[in-house]
Formats: sequence, structure tokens, C-alpha cells
Amino acid sequence: MRRLTRTNALPALALSLAVSGCAVVAVADAGVTVVATVVKIGATAVGMAADAAGAGVKAVTSGSGK
Repeated sequence: MRRLTRTNALPALALSLAVSGCAVVAVADAGVTVVATVVKIGATAVGMAADAAGAGVKAVTSGSGK
């Protein structure tokens, strides 16, 4: 059986750090994607509410002018 030395352990340590770094980046990317989706949905909802309010105001003001 081979003994674990610093020379043998260094590549394994580097590989484990690289893999965990990729996992951190992937999780951060997923988090950013979720936040961006929530913001987009919120902006769409606000835009739809503004359009509905604008249509209501037009309907009320256009009928009372005559």
C-alpha cells in the first residue's frame, strides 16, 4: 500500500477545491436566475396592472365628455 504524502495529496486537494468551486458558481448562477425570473414576473404584473388601470381611466373619461 502507498503512503499518502504531500506530493500525492496535492493533486487530490486541488481537484476537490476546483470541483467545489464549480459547485459554488453553479449555485450562485441558479440563485441569480431565480431572482431575475422573480423580478421579470413582478415587472410583468406591474405592467399589466398599469395597462388595466389606463384602460379603465380611458373608459371612464371618454364616456363622460359628451
